[in-house]
Amino acid sequence: MSFGKITAVAHYAPEQVVTNEDLTKVMDTSDEWIKSRTGIEQRHISSNENTSDLATKVGQQLLAQSKLKPEAIDFIIVATISPDASMPSTASLVQAKLGAVNAFAFDLTAACSGFIYALSVADKLMTSGVYKNGIVIGAEVLSKVVDWSDRATSVLFGDGAGGVLLQSSAQGPMLLSESLKSDGSRSQSLTSNLTQPNSPFSKATQANDLFLKMDGRAIFDFAVRDVPKNILETLEKAELNPETVDYFLLHQANSRILDKMARKIKANRSKFLQNMQEYGNTSAASIPILLSEAVASGTIKLDGTQKIVLTGFGGGLTWGTLVVKI
Repeated sequence: MSFGKITAVAHYAPEQVVTNEDLTKVMDTSDEWIKSRTGIEQRHISSNENTSDLATKVGQQLLAQSKLKPEAIDFIIVATISPDASMPSTASLVQAKLGAVNAFAFDLTAACSGFIYALSVADKLMTSGVYKNGIVIGAEVLSKVVDWSDRATSVLFGDGAGGVLLQSSAQGPMLLSESLKSDGSRSQSLTSNLTQPNSPFSKATQANDLFLKMDGRAIFDFAVRDVPKNILETLEKAELNPETVDYFLLHQANSRILDKMARKIKANRSKFLQNMQEYGNTSAASIPILLSEAVASGTIKLDGTQKIVLTGFGGGLTWGTLVVKI
């Protein structure tokens, strides 16, 4: 039986860095206010690159690392809430830019859980035995959907992309257990690009609301209440416990959330890798960027010996955990 194995990882962020101090020049905020509440010190902001451009840079790195020709790629999945357009998909644009002429491509929308959902879907494609090489990318240019007059949200987000190459392997399953969750009844806690019917025959009374809106307290409470339970349940399915996990790679939204997560599941905080201080919240891109940096530093080996917890949580509401052996 064939399984999917992560054989290459990569990330890319726009060159332009906007520090907390830079933000004080365009809004009423302070470095201390942002850092003490979130742990964020800076973020990368695109000046002219769109989401497909960031994702393509990641795809190019994955191909270069693996020495695969673009024609060898069977599928491309891009997780994003900030696509270039509703149609064509960002993944289709990436497929064209990479020259991956044999790949089918589609976007997946699950906000900050997007990479987790996409990797789960990709794993099923690989275990089907039909496909040999697949690319999964989380990519966001959130700067184009943020309301820069709203200091409560605009200081949180950044632009970036990260991704993995999955290749067919007979070495056993990468995915040891998973649990994906959604709760649409709490969907209004985090929204973006709300559009209304618009035609000569429509009777819409509400205006479009294109900017990202967030109830910060509701999202914080959701994260620290529901997500630790999800992590523990998924570990139990894999017959593991927090002590036997090498590292936890969680969505990079807020350092205080990671502090509380570690306490709730009774895990060593040092196992929770963190880079939101450099990137801010990059939604679907945050986990693959973190994974790529961990591999680049030698913290994560990709040699099949480490057990890693990947957890996303955000708009939808969505949340989910994958326990992987990589």
